[in-house]
Amino acid sequence: MPRERSSSVVNLPASVSIIERRIYLIRGKKVMLSNDLAELYQVEVRTLVQAIKRNADRFPADFMFQLNQKEYDNLKSQIVISSWGGARSRPYAFTEQGVAMLSSVLRSKRAVRVNIAIMRAFVKLRELLESDEDLNRKFTAVIRRLAMHEKYFKVVFDELRKLATQPTPSRRPIGFTSDDAP
Repeated sequence: MPRERSSSVVNLPASVSIIERRIYLIRGKKVMLSNDLAELYQVEVRTLVQAIKRNADRFPADFMFQLNQKEYDNLKSQIVISSWGGARSRPYAFTEQGVAMLSSVLRSKRAVRVNIAIMRAFVKLRELLESDEDLNRKFTAVIRRLAMHEKYFKVVFDELRKLATQPTPSRRPIGFTSDDAP
């Protein structure tokens, strides 16, 4: 009996929304950390790092890099509670291409399913960013239109300001006054 494709989607080890929360922006690149990837793949971090070091030629600098101490400290302060169990070394950061390359290094069925989910998360994130660009373009157009109308608002506010600063004519007090009052 042929196996249904949707069964692998149902048994995904992590949902796209969980994966999206593990994508960080470091050095201007969207990356996932070795600690998070090891957890998703259900392997130890050192096992993941060993596999990468054995296949170092598959991971150029634009696929993977190790965080420097400042980046690592900053990341730990942002996360507040470290789930890394007091890691002794700084984690590695993998770009989308680096994560894709991991599937050729980690050859388990789980690794393939995890990589599919991660690729979907990266695609969804890219689509969200593109929709934000569209929203930014629309917002810019609205601002341009408001700028055209700004000169009319300026005229109205200038006239209101003139009215507010005009001296009021002196008037006689209303009501009964006695001649004895100072």
